[in-house]
Amino acid sequence: MSWWWAGAIGAAKKKSEDDEAPPKHQSVALIVGVTGIVGNSLAEILPLSDTPGGPWKVYGIARRSRPTWNEDNPINYIRCDISDPEDTRAKLSTLKDITHLFYVTWANRSTEVENCEANGKMFKNVLDAVIPNCPGLKHISLQTGRKHYIGPFESFGKVEIHDPPYTEDLPRLNVKNFYYTLEDILFEEVEKKEGLTWSVHRPGNIFGFSPYSMMNLVGTLCVYAAICKHEGVILRFPGSKAAWDGYSDCSDADLIAEHHIWAAVDPYAKNEAFNVSNGDVFKWKQFWKVLAEQFGMEFGEFEEGEKLTLQELMKDKGRVWDEVVRENGLTSTRLEEVGNWWFADLILGNPCPLDTMNKSKEHGFFGFRNSKNSFISWIDKVKAYKIVP
Repeated sequence: MSWWWAGAIGAAKKKSEDDEAPPKHQSVALIVGVTGIVGNSLAEILPLSDTPGGPWKVYGIARRSRPTWNEDNPINYIRCDISDPEDTRAKLSTLKDITHLFYVTWANRSTEVENCEANGKMFKNVLDAVIPNCPGLKHISLQTGRKHYIGPFESFGKVEIHDPPYTEDLPRLNVKNFYYTLEDILFEEVEKKEGLTWSVHRPGNIFGFSPYSMMNLVGTLCVYAAICKHEGVILRFPGSKAAWDGYSDCSDADLIAEHHIWAAVDPYAKNEAFNVSNGDVFKWKQFWKVLAEQFGMEFGEFEEGEKLTLQELMKDKGRVWDEVVRENGLTSTRLEEVGNWWFADLILGNPCPLDTMNKSKEHGFFGFRNSKNSFISWIDKVKAYKIVP
């Protein structure tokens, strides 16, 4: 826990004890992408009585109806398709009291040119609806990611990238990247409102919980393990030797949420871009054993030869997953909803380029996570919400 977070918690508790009447909301958040892997963490943390900048009133928007695993969070849930400018204007322009905007969503298209167009329009639709209608808007927090330094998926291995560990001052790559598009829109729009500040957050591989996330690595590995256990086979590693033996890192979703909140309320973090990762490293050969232990099963070591891929291993497992769900009384899901095989193959099939948290620490954020404990805690949450047995 960071010193600033602990101090703010203590102050909030003292204020709560001193005030007899319920405190008025000091800040009002809009989480765009509230059912995503970081949006869900923000929805849990922001409403807490001891969250810095609070007490917080929280709006959360997402494209789909509110899922059961998000219902316990005390937020104002709004169903809105931000790719539709009319729907966005109708749903968001009436929210006059927003003070902080957390943009933690994205859309995946078949090419990066299309990604730039689709994601740029979505972000612009939100800003066009919020900035002119919220006189108290103070800060916009934008989440991108480590692809800022290595390029989009389609250019992996095709473009010269920087030498890791990555620092925030590295120049952009000479390649299309929707993260750059979002940043450019952000920089242009904040100029339109005096005193409006911004922050950009660049996590690595995220460990968190959201069955709706397109890049939910922990959930995907849990589903793979559950299927292997159901079929009585060992947990084989579907990846490369570079990932098995090499150092990797990750970004805990709750830590990322804390990082967003810190940058939104701390004056020393304004108008800056920051990496955000747990602050330690691990090897997948260590975590593969941890994953197997959490499901009470045997695991296999890395096997030389033809590389396994989860897309290949899981392509005909839809009926098997249906059996797992039925026999264990799990939340009803289809395999394609909870298994992001392409993404897990990408992460486990390649070495992990590392970043550094020095800039965040120099600006006052000392939060961290033990990645092994993080991995186990998110596995436990996937089980607790009955996504896997």
